Amino acid sequence: MNEKIHHGRNIKRFREMMGIKQEALAFELGEDWSQKKISLLEQKEEIEDGLLRQVADILKVPAEAIKMFDEEQVVNIISNTVNNNDNATGNSLYSYYPTFNPIDKIVQLYDEKIALYERMLKEKDEMIGRLEKLLNK
Repeated sequence: MNEKIHHGRNIKRFREMMGIKQEALAFELGEDWSQKKISLLEQKEEIEDGLLRQVADILKVPAEAIKMFDEEQVVNIISNTVNNNDNATGNSLYSYYPTFNPIDKIVQLYDEKIALYERMLKEKDEMIGRLEKLLNK
């Protein structure tokens, strides 16, 4: 992946998929927010974790999905799946029905990454605890 994933663009995509308007997202974020501020947020390439998690909670998606969603990869996966199926069966694009939901697959991958990240955090906390005990001795 050559390009960095654009958090703001991903927020916009998820917001639109959920049918949520910028004004509604601004309202959920609080008094300091407006439609214009949401528009500016959606233009930012990188968004700080705290705010990203707030937005993710409102959109009811994992924050990691916003951080890591790469539309180009999804399009490639879908395109390859459709093309492979068409070549194998002679079906046209219009008669193709996927046997899996690509979004579910993406969410599954993010869930696995989140689980790994949580395990790493737990190990880090345990190590810090051990180091604190050593320092206190």
